Amino acid sequence: MQFNRFRLNALSALAALAFVSQSAWAVSPFTVRDIRIEGLQRVEPGTVFVSLPVQVGDVYNDDKGSAAIRALFGLGLFKDVRIEVNGDVLVVVVEERPTVADVEFVGTKEFDKEVLVKSLRDVGLADGRPFDKAQLDRAEQELKRQYINRSLYAAQVVTTVTPIERNRVNLTFTVIEGEPAKISEIRIVGNKVFSESTLRNLFDLDTGGWLSWYTKSNRYSRAKLNADIETLRSYYLTRGYLEFKVDSTQVAIAPNKTDIGITINISEGERFVVSSVKLAGNYLGKDDEFKSLVTIRPGEAYNADEVAKTSKAFTDYFGNFGYAFARVEATPEVDRVNNRVALTLQANPSRRAYVRKINVAGNTRTRDVVVRREFRQLESSWYDGDKIRLSRDRVDRLGYFGEVSVETHEVPGAPDQVDLTLNVTEKPTGSLSLGAGFTSGDGLGLSFGLKQENAFGSGNSLGVQVNTSKINRVLVLNTTDPYFTEDGVSRTIDVYQKTSSPYQDQSYYKLITSGAGLRFGVPFTEIDTVFFGAGFERTTIEPGTLLPTAYLDYAKEYGYSSNAIPLTVGWSRDSRDSALAPTKGKYQRANAEWSFAGDARYLRATYQYQQYLPLSKQYTAALNAELGLGRSSGDRSFPVFKNFYGGGLGSVRGFEQGSLGPQDISGTSIGGSRKFNLNMEILAPFPGAGNDRTLRMYGFWDVGMVGGPDAGLAINADASKLRSSVGFGISWISPVGPLRLALAKPIRKFDNDRIQTMQFQIGTSF
Repeated sequence: MQFNRFRLNALSALAALAFVSQSAWAVSPFTVRDIRIEGLQRVEPGTVFVSLPVQVGDVYNDDKGSAAIRALFGLGLFKDVRIEVNGDVLVVVVEERPTVADVEFVGTKEFDKEVLVKSLRDVGLADGRPFDKAQLDRAEQELKRQYINRSLYAAQVVTTVTPIERNRVNLTFTVIEGEPAKISEIRIVGNKVFSESTLRNLFDLDTGGWLSWYTKSNRYSRAKLNADIETLRSYYLTRGYLEFKVDSTQVAIAPNKTDIGITINISEGERFVVSSVKLAGNYLGKDDEFKSLVTIRPGEAYNADEVAKTSKAFTDYFGNFGYAFARVEATPEVDRVNNRVALTLQANPSRRAYVRKINVAGNTRTRDVVVRREFRQLESSWYDGDKIRLSRDRVDRLGYFGEVSVETHEVPGAPDQVDLTLNVTEKPTGSLSLGAGFTSGDGLGLSFGLKQENAFGSGNSLGVQVNTSKINRVLVLNTTDPYFTEDGVSRTIDVYQKTSSPYQDQSYYKLITSGAGLRFGVPFTEIDTVFFGAGFERTTIEPGTLLPTAYLDYAKEYGYSSNAIPLTVGWSRDSRDSALAPTKGKYQRANAEWSFAGDARYLRATYQYQQYLPLSKQYTAALNAELGLGRSSGDRSFPVFKNFYGGGLGSVRGFEQGSLGPQDISGTSIGGSRKFNLNMEILAPFPGAGNDRTLRMYGFWDVGMVGGPDAGLAINADASKLRSSVGFGISWISPVGPLRLALAKPIRKFDNDRIQTMQFQIGTSF
């Protein structure tokens, strides 16, 4: 009985389908008098009418009906489309696809929701878009791909589609992330010259350590593995193994999808020595100049880095004369009998070009003018490689971008023209600096500062420094316009008020300093800037309990309030490869201050020098030296409130901040007119962190002193007054800036020195 009913229903359905098909297709051609559309809910009728290949007044036939259905399905908006004929009226019946109302994620801990929403939008699935089962399948695959990129191979994605009112659906992606796949073994097979452990130490990937939760170095990544293989290849090619090759790489995932084994098979080949280096091709008649750029030395082992460096130097030098398309190819002639290789550098300068247009891409926040004013290569000028590199470096030194690169594009139909595209990646330009120290007497002291280097994308900086402690209250506001003039003269305005007291009790004396300053920075060369400025400062000594004799003597001579009008001049040069975690380069800064008018008249000068030397890929030596000198002007004494202070981070670690040097009979540190400190560090990888440079440890040796005649006190500021300390610490590039923690032990100290074994600070790299 049930079978007969099923057969009857099937026959009825086939009959209805035949009738509909006949109504849609089995028609004689006719002229369309009207077109009606049925079934629309959200789609505009105009969208359907525009897509139809037949209009009112046209002759309708079966071919146009087929084309109309294909066109409407091609919109991706409809789940079903039918065309019916009612006399000479064409009726288009559609059934819209549901619309995605909301997309939710359950169980996603590895990614923020915004990241996953963006990845699904890239495959066409997002709120407000038509729901398509094929897109849903692509979305699931995209989510799995995102998790695989994070080594979560066991991740499972289950999608729930919930229909709601008005033909809409809610999508819920439930993710079971599982445990990340971790590297359990890395093997290198075929090595004979270098040990396997030596080669594995070159890799950023490893089998994990106690800090793997932070570095994630034991999480497999195809991109990281490829980078490590290139590091391995470079290691051999820079040591003469010209024919080194990676035969194969196997990545095996265990059935549990959480253990990964990596095997790299290599062939080292023989070691080759360079026998000769020859130049061939067109060198613009400047062969001697190009020869001076060659860093490849005959008699030494073949070094692929030196070959690449020389080839790049050649193409860059060609670029200085406008040859943007120059090609330099290093051709080796291998003598396998004697293990020697002769290199021929073949040059083809091609044609000279000039820059038609310069484009800036990626600056979503920073204004175009902020980037373009750093360019030294101009539009409609001859292509100049030096100016282009200088332009890139100047934009990079702004500090507003994480990545800066320049691309050269040929102009179609114009063989002598190129377009330049400067690609930048915005990064946060705000910074937070924190400082703290702890002693049993004074307890915990905190300070903080905020600075926005690229305020509102204008290139101007705004800063505020605040200390709300009862001992030292500080409020500093400053702003800098780096292009106050079109020539690149900067302008800085400072307004500040500082109140200091040795104790929290309000009955003790205070030192209150208020002032304002105006400085201009003039770029004398591309790397040197000289600063000029002037200001006004008023310092008030509020007498109270335990007022130091030096302050009392100065107040008796010049009064408790002193005005000063200082003129300043300074110079700076910075060639470090990074301001946060430098590994090479120098930083120098000099500043002089002369108060020629007012109650306080003095000369005050400082000089700072930093140098970073890369000892290896993992180790860096760092040196910091700072000098300060103050003298009175005319017949007046040097103002005691302009003294230098030392001790703590940035000076001699292990001693309380600002405690070095002369003290009053009450034991209060009053500083001195001379200052010197020297810091030496060795930075090394943190145990278990591999080659991660955001977390490192360092050992240090500090030496310094503060002294000099001050307010009538006879202080012999010679080498016998030097303090010194040794210790170790941790350096971490945290989300709010570089954090440095130091544990120090003084090795040269005096009886009245205040010791502070542990200190930390955020916002400084030394």
